[in-house]
Amino acid sequence: MNDDDLIAKLREVSFATLGHFLEHGFVSHEVSAMVPGGRIVGRAVTLRLAEPDAIAVNRALVSLKPGDVLVIDTVGDHSHACVGAVTQFAARCAGAAGIIVDGVVTDINELRTCQLPVFARGTTQLTTKLIGSTKCQLNESVNCAGAEVHPGDIVLADDNGVLILPAEELAPVIDKALQSDLAEPGLLARLRNGEPLEKVLATSSNS
Repeated sequence: MNDDDLIAKLREVSFATLGHFLEHGFVSHEVSAMVPGGRIVGRAVTLRLAEPDAIAVNRALVSLKPGDVLVIDTVGDHSHACVGAVTQFAARCAGAAGIIVDGVVTDINELRTCQLPVFARGTTQLTTKLIGSTKCQLNESVNCAGAEVHPGDIVLADDNGVLILPAEELAPVIDKALQSDLAEPGLLARLRNGEPLEKVLATSSNS
């Protein structure tokens, strides 16, 4: 399966269904949707933000291409917001699919107006500064709230959470997940019609 076919299938699948077939790559629940209702399918551009440096964030924004997802590892700094209204809008202008921050953001009302999906740990009024740090790294492997992320990994996110994995780990399970999604309405219909639970629900690994 080529990457374009995989991306097309990932746009159709329920991300939570993938959780039946995968065990890692899931970002901690502490990182959640700041813009409810958004959905991300894209490729990771990573930033290790070793200092609260707005210039490093701007450099990452300039590197974005359509369909990219900016994934920011704040290296444990959950105090300084590195994303706000201008950052989000700039990412949108670049054609980005969304932003994932293992940290906090600001300008929450403006973020919700722009509608580019942003995921983070929460909000604050304390923000990054124009530092010009040499310690920040673009497109290196990072850790995002427990998930190892490499440049080019596929980012899947919605109101249920965030999953980030290489394409080769998603390809073997995508068809199974799509088949599971197709079967779900039939299961719900059987339950709605009063069919006994023991006949509808799997109660052993052989079911």
